[in-house]
Amino acid sequence: MIPVRDSLLFHGPAPVTKAIILLCGLVFYFQLSWGFEESFAIFGFIPAAFLQDPLGQSYRLLSSMFVHGSLGHLLGNLWFLWVFGPALEGRLGSWRYLGLYLVSGMVAALAQAMLTPDPFVPMVGASGAISGVTGGYLRSFPSAYVFTWLFPAFWLWLPATLYLGYWATIQLINALLGMPGVAWWAHLGGFVAGMMMASWMRPRRDYRVTPFWENWYYFR
Repeated sequence: MIPVRDSLLFHGPAPVTKAIILLCGLVFYFQLSWGFEESFAIFGFIPAAFLQDPLGQSYRLLSSMFVHGSLGHLLGNLWFLWVFGPALEGRLGSWRYLGLYLVSGMVAALAQAMLTPDPFVPMVGASGAISGVTGGYLRSFPSAYVFTWLFPAFWLWLPATLYLGYWATIQLINALLGMPGVAWWAHLGGFVAGMMMASWMRPRRDYRVTPFWENWYYFR
């Protein structure tokens, strides 16, 4: 299920969301020159190395959020951020939103370090931090809808609680099954962190949900 947009009328300029997208894109451009293996070794989060030397490896909690493994990995993460990030940034304000993003990403890395079955594999990507954004979105906009593409040819509005609840359930199932190749525990750690932080943060502004039957044809 691919999210297309949400049903919020107002998002605001979302400067932090746009800056993160731009920064991740620039880092990926430089990765093409550095080489992926070298960039993973320098900037990726390696759970075993962190547990052995937390202070010396702490910078990787942040740097790993901006390094990606492929163009598809980058585009998938940034699309989710573009769909769910602007509304949450408008709701919380840019600085609190940035704090939620960064803290969620670090909590995601720590969750992966504690629970991963293979602590020597580098973790890269913004998905832990973006999972925090989706968790914050779910906590902040429980009555919103998500316009969703169900491959190959179905389009429909789904409640955000259903869409993101299903997504979180899939992450949990895959984590428990030990499915390789994806940092499932990082996704779950970031998601929970984002929900908790959004609960603590005071919203900057109110919002209105647009019923899906009013604007199904509208794309921002």
